[in-house]
Amino acid sequence: MKKLFAPVLGLLLAAGVFGIDLIPEAFAQNDWANPGDRPTNLSEGTGVFGGSLRLAITTIVNYFLFFLGLVATVMVMYGGFLYITSGGDDSGAEKGKKVLLFASIGLIVILISYALVNTVLDAGSVTEPGKTA
Repeated sequence: MKKLFAPVLGLLLAAGVFGIDLIPEAFAQNDWANPGDRPTNLSEGTGVFGGSLRLAITTIVNYFLFFLGLVATVMVMYGGFLYITSGGDDSGAEKGKKVLLFASIGLIVILISYALVNTVLDAGSVTEPGKTA
């Protein structure tokens, strides 16, 4: 099992770090079909994040929390696998229970931090009536 765990975790890490483009919904708001269409003049506030530091921080934190949620979900599956395959061995069942408990607590903390960060950062965006941020 340990020989399989490291390559699978490495593959998930590589997909999370380098495969952010695999999530098309995250970039749907930009509507840039070609990389040449992207605005490049950052001094006028038309950069990738529209010149908004708040939007840049929100996006970076959301990606980081998505990656942490992915890792916590994998750990829940790993803990369930340990618990199921313990075969009546008390030490294996206890290890599986601990992994499940801590991974579940991690998921709850990640969800709360996601809600908190987005609520606090979105509270600072005041728009005029009829306009969007």
